[in-house]
Formats: sequence, structure tokens, C-alpha cells
Amino acid sequence: MTSLDASARARLLELIKDLAVVRGKVTLSSGKEADYYIDLRRVTLHHEASRLVGQVMLQMLDEAGISFAAAGGLTMGADPVGTALMHAAGDAGRPIDAFVVRKAQKSYGMGRQVEGPSVEGRDVVVLEDTSTTGGSALTAVEGVRNAGGNVVAVAVIVDRDTGAKERIEAEAGVPYLFAFGKDELGLED
Repeated sequence: MTSLDASARARLLELIKDLAVVRGKVTLSSGKEADYYIDLRRVTLHHEASRLVGQVMLQMLDEAGISFAAAGGLTMGADPVGTALMHAAGDAGRPIDAFVVRKAQKSYGMGRQVEGPSVEGRDVVVLEDTSTTGGSALTAVEGVRNAGGNVVAVAVIVDRDTGAKERIEAEAGVPYLFAFGKDELGLED
């Protein structure tokens, strides 16, 4: 990791701590309760942090040796992550597309569940901002596979260390990578 890359990661961690960590009792999308909430949309849609998200995620995937042509995930949480990664790759002269996975296949128009450039026959990474149970990422993996994409990894910005990694690796059969663990954010369950 070069010092520029290390500084990008350090700055992103600082922004996540400052902007995204909300303390207090919350119910997560999984239905589980927690003493904190990590609202990564406050980071992925932030003017400075978004660029860093793309750079850090691309670097993490490169360091893991993951080769891919497109990245995206279940709509809302993954959308700005995919866009950030696409732009970071573009800045590096690499043609990586982004895509969006709907929760269910459309019943109108072209009836697609995966929107954007086709994933058919392509190696793709499924993204998520954070994951508790892995459910959203697994829904995206299924949608991408149904559209003919070859999922080579699942990558998230923050892992809550609540079993998502183990579940995704077992059920999807692909590596699960994360840029930051909850321990780096100073969080306890």
C-alpha cells in the first residue's frame, strides 16, 4: 500500500467515524437491534468521502487479486458504492461498469432485475455499504446469477462482525471482503 493509498484509507475511516456512526438503540433492516447504526449513505453520498470509497474499495479488491468487469448490488445501499468504484476505476484508466440490482424483477418494460450494462457472461463483484446478516448481498448475488453474471466476490465498506461474512461465503460460495471492521470504528455490540 502506498502512502497515498494509506492516507486515503485513513481519511475515509475518519469520515466514517465522524459522519456515519450514530449511537443509540436502533432496529436494523435485518430486524436485529443494535446500540449503534452505521449510516453509510452519509459517507457514500458525501462530496469528499465518495471518491475515497471508490479508491479504497478498488484498492482492496486489487490487493485481494479479484479481477472483475462490473460492480454493483442491491439498490439503495450499494448504488453509490458501485458508482464510486466505477469512477475510481475510470480515473485509473480501467473500464469497470456499475449495475443496480432491484429487490425483485420488474413486471413491466424489459422486466429486468439487474439494471445497467449487461452482466451476462461477465465477472462481477457484488457490493454493499454494510452488512449485518448478508441478506441484501445474497439477494443481489441471486439476481446477478439469474441475469447470467459470474459473481467473483462480495465486498462491503464496513463489516459489523455479525455473521454476514460466514453466511455469504457459505451460501454464495465466493470471498467476502471488507474495507473496515467494526473494531476499527471503536464499536461494541
